[in-house]
Amino acid sequence: MSKESISSSAAGRLGVFKTYKLFVGGKFPRSESGRVYEVTDSKGNWLANAPQSSRKDARDAVVAARKAFGAWSGATAYNRGQVLYRVAEMLEGRKDQFVREVAEAEGLSKAKAAAVVDAAIDRWVWYAGWTDKIGQITGAANPVAGPYFNVSATEPTGVVAVLAPQESSFLGLVSVIAPAIATGNTVVVVASERAPLPALSLGEVLATSDVPGGVVNVLSGRTAEITPSLAAHQDVNAIDLAGADAGLAKELEIAAADNLKRVLRPQAVDWAAAPGLDRMTAFLETRTVWHPTGSLGAGGSSY
Repeated sequence: MSKESISSSAAGRLGVFKTYKLFVGGKFPRSESGRVYEVTDSKGNWLANAPQSSRKDARDAVVAARKAFGAWSGATAYNRGQVLYRVAEMLEGRKDQFVREVAEAEGLSKAKAAAVVDAAIDRWVWYAGWTDKIGQITGAANPVAGPYFNVSATEPTGVVAVLAPQESSFLGLVSVIAPAIATGNTVVVVASERAPLPALSLGEVLATSDVPGGVVNVLSGRTAEITPSLAAHQDVNAIDLAGADAGLAKELEIAAADNLKRVLRPQAVDWAAAPGLDRMTAFLETRTVWHPTGSLGAGGSSY
């Protein structure tokens, strides 16, 4: 085929619009309800139809997260670090797509969107490096008045429901997902209602990286509709309210109290600032073990 024929064919072809889907249990289901809602850019121009999750979708995501928790929390910290680094590798290869989606979602120039995506990739790498070090920072050998070893060690909380930031569609999203899974938790993420497309595309990256199915589950839709069932769910152990306004946050805190969930309250955050350890330690439990030291030899010397 000649160059002229190829150019003519390309000019006359139909555009292929992307169908965005949820990411639950390592698969890409449509919403159980069959509903979608329109997503627009900062100027009100239509971008795509995103799936509008139902409470049933939220329950399915919790089941998937619970099923994945045992193997993920039981993996070595070094292995989790390798998996998170692999996500950064995959994002690096699809950077152009995310730059476009972030620019459209947040009304940024291409250069500013590229800086946001670079920061998000770097953040995955940063948390990947902490997976096998956070235990050394948070654990301790405690001095006690007696012949005992007394050791405190941290372990993951369990299934964490995460309300992604509403305005920071990608860097903020990564900043709430990565620390939770780095420490061995599994998550159900409710994407930004206004700008869910980068989150749904992240699901495609996770599916083609080494993240086991169910470790991260991504829902899109009306935040106020999806989140109450997650806050009240008896098999959700913690909830991050980063993307909730004051009214919704109060409602969800009340619902979360029913099974004593850990709650990370919403606060003003500069997502571009250097991350600390707070979001990792927020969803860790501390287990303290006592063990008698015993004695050595016939003389009864202890160690």
